[in-house]
Amino acid sequence: MSIIQRLKAGLAKSRDGFARRLNSLFREGEVNESFYEEIEETLISGDVGVETTLKLLEELRQEVRQEKIRERAQVKELLQQKIIRLLDLPREEREPDQPPLVILLIGVNGSGKTTTAAKLAHLYRSRGKKVLLVAGDTFRAAAIEQLQIWADRVGAEIIKQQPGSDPSAVFFDALNAARSRKVDVVIGDTAGRLHTKTNLMDELNKIYRVVGRCHPGAPHQVLLVIDATTGQNGIAQASSFNQAVPITGLVLTKLDGTARGGIVVGVQSALQVPVCYIGIGEKMEDLNPFDPHAFVSALLD
Repeated sequence: MSIIQRLKAGLAKSRDGFARRLNSLFREGEVNESFYEEIEETLISGDVGVETTLKLLEELRQEVRQEKIRERAQVKELLQQKIIRLLDLPREEREPDQPPLVILLIGVNGSGKTTTAAKLAHLYRSRGKKVLLVAGDTFRAAAIEQLQIWADRVGAEIIKQQPGSDPSAVFFDALNAARSRKVDVVIGDTAGRLHTKTNLMDELNKIYRVVGRCHPGAPHQVLLVIDATTGQNGIAQASSFNQAVPITGLVLTKLDGTARGGIVVGVQSALQVPVCYIGIGEKMEDLNPFDPHAFVSALLD
């Protein structure tokens, strides 16, 4: 199955919901103010966000006038191009001076961090990399057990401690172990935390500082994991987390569970932080590196 076919299958709810409503507007009819208002309503209802929608429509109106476009199908092509440009942010691919590459996963409770850690481990293992998982969610015994099961399944090593341990100490031990074992990639799970709790954000910042002291230049990627079904609340989460630690990328999980796939456009445009991966299912292979062209094609074609 091609990447487009897999994306179409994973985005089935959004294709039947938000995308179907949007595509229906481009069949026949005049390119007039009523047409633009319908596009605006559909984009906002698809979680693209008010600010991003207004920006898109302003640019769309201007270009339609300049090019003297009369066909709605041509307007759709223009809109797709503009969405791709919005999504095509440069991705910071920081490589360590010395191994390992360190990836830190952060986010609120239930966003899918532990599963994402496992899927990322599978992705790097498929590229022939030696991977170490860090059970940094020491608040939940179930999270440590879950990550151990995933580590066994994907063939990754794991560093863990007893529930209630200091998560910064777990990361300290993990990085020392990674160097001695010649690990290529370290993927750190962290406890879910409400983005409104200052003390929990301070603890996250401590983990970030400890990782940097133990392995200069790390973490090389800080990925905020957002549950796509939470909609616009994901943008508020991201803003708060970005104040605690510098986010380098986003992971949008559970896109297969929402009919409002426009959240990908809304959250990236609002934060100017690139979406690096999207989750479109429960299988190991269902975490995909984000490709704006493939995403827009699968969603709207």
